[in-house]
Amino acid sequence: MKKILSLFVSLIAFSALIVFTQFGNTQNQAPAAPVSEATQACLDCHSTVSPGLVQDWLSSRHSKTTPQQALKKPKLERRITAESFPANFESVAVGCYECHGQNPDLHKDNFEHFGYKINVIVSPNDCQTCHPTEFQQYTNSKKAFALDNLRKNSIFHTLVETTTSVKEVKDSKIMQLNSSHFAKNETCYGCHGTEVRVSGMRTVQTDVGEIQVPVLTDWPNQGVGRINPDGSKGACTACHPRHSFSIEIARKPYTCSQCHLEPDVPAYNVYMESKHGNIFASKEKEWNWEAVPWKVGVDFRAPTCAACHNSLIVSPDGEVIAERTHDFGDRLWVRIFGLIYAHPQPKSPETYLIKNKDGLPLPTTFSGEPATEHLLSIEEQKTHQDKMRRVCQSCHSSSWVNGHFEKLDSTIVETNQMTLAATKLVQKAWDKKWADPSNPFDEAIEQKWVAQWLFYANSVRYAAAMSGPDYAAFKNGWWELTNNLQEMSDWLKMQEKKK
Repeated sequence: MKKILSLFVSLIAFSALIVFTQFGNTQNQAPAAPVSEATQACLDCHSTVSPGLVQDWLSSRHSKTTPQQALKKPKLERRITAESFPANFESVAVGCYECHGQNPDLHKDNFEHFGYKINVIVSPNDCQTCHPTEFQQYTNSKKAFALDNLRKNSIFHTLVETTTSVKEVKDSKIMQLNSSHFAKNETCYGCHGTEVRVSGMRTVQTDVGEIQVPVLTDWPNQGVGRINPDGSKGACTACHPRHSFSIEIARKPYTCSQCHLEPDVPAYNVYMESKHGNIFASKEKEWNWEAVPWKVGVDFRAPTCAACHNSLIVSPDGEVIAERTHDFGDRLWVRIFGLIYAHPQPKSPETYLIKNKDGLPLPTTFSGEPATEHLLSIEEQKTHQDKMRRVCQSCHSSSWVNGHFEKLDSTIVETNQMTLAATKLVQKAWDKKWADPSNPFDEAIEQKWVAQWLFYANSVRYAAAMSGPDYAAFKNGWWELTNNLQEMSDWLKMQEKKK
């Protein structure tokens, strides 16, 4: 027994030594690629001041590869799209200063910091030094305009204000106060983005003396449509969090789940219930998350969000199935969430500019008539859908894929019909003066109408698009669509009895 105990203690000690050694090596890790003098100055200080950030960067590809080395890879294997770089960039790691020292004249958040001019926020415009194609694709996508599409759309601005404002009760009536920017920033703008401004400077006491740093409003934020102090739109860190900027993190559905979560956008929930999600949950540790290009059936065996929507996908023999894109609408032909009715994808990413037949900034009227001139044509929809079909057919037969999309088409029609039925009921309440349409989101029957399309119809459509049957049936699906409609009808009958 003593021998066994002694052996057990020895094993624990040996394991602890290994862990300590590995941890120590991580702490003393140096960049694998040469660093610039400016970046070394940053590392010398911040390895003590903010060691977590430095260690994260040391784990990144940025610390291990110079742009010059990256350019030597075959084109299909590159993670960069620039063909040339500034001379001072070529032969050093993509370090602190190479990112935070970009375009100082454009950055209102730039400040003098121990002899260097530093930007607080690294923007997509800065990232385009190495990733110009990705920058252009993203800049022309709906994600880049996510903030403006919310706050500059009078209908959805009202929805945000109604939802996030503090309420008071006076004489048994609910009174809506103004929504604070903090409330909006931690809710809708947390995903859509904020507009970050510089309001002044503040003094910070440090071990090396006082330093002056910019004061940023509506910060921190990593929303996809963030407006940065240099005027650019977006946040690469929404998907590639700093400071590892990992392609693995961006490819995994956990990252998308930060915003694409039930009840309004149940993409992650449906995915994890689906057969694709089953396979991912069981086998993800066996997959190659770093490979570029990404070989279907070799590097991964079931699609994730990235595989379907934006990754560079190739066959095992290297044939391109889908080009890499940072316009997340490139493989989408129909918009199934967030609006009253599902409809063809918009032509312009600035959806707040859309005007429907009733003069509202919506892609359809309240009765479902599409603003056709602002939406993709049938031919354009087919082009987008064909890109998605190629991804599907890299695993599935054409009969499987055709059946899947036929089912989705039917679901879109049927859920739109269920929304129209609810709209007719709320319209009756407005016509009878039982509810006030000046704010279509703040009364009981109006909020049930919103739930019909924002939660339940969305859920059914996502379930059809991504094969999650329970979300089509009972989990915010057809049961709720039907039950909610009945409750709206019952509410109207109660109002009629009161009269």
